[in-house]
Amino acid sequence: MNVKVLGGGCKKCETLLANVKEAVASAGVEAEVEYITDFAVIADYGIMSMPAIIVDEKIVSMGKVLKSSEIENLLK
Repeated sequence: MNVKVLGGGCKKCETLLANVKEAVASAGVEAEVEYITDFAVIADYGIMSMPAIIVDEKIVSMGKVLKSSEIENLLK
């Protein structure tokens, strides 16, 4: 599984990244977590509101800082 957190490096984006890492550990899934701050790459995904989460190349969240429990549900 590949999980990408897309954001501009702001506090919300950093919080979401930490929550994603916590959710991956709690869910016990094998996942590579990437943090992407390159705006050209973010634009290629069509992201209009950050932060965003992409799981296996599918946008699952945009513009929200989800709690780790909410992210766990997205990973299952």
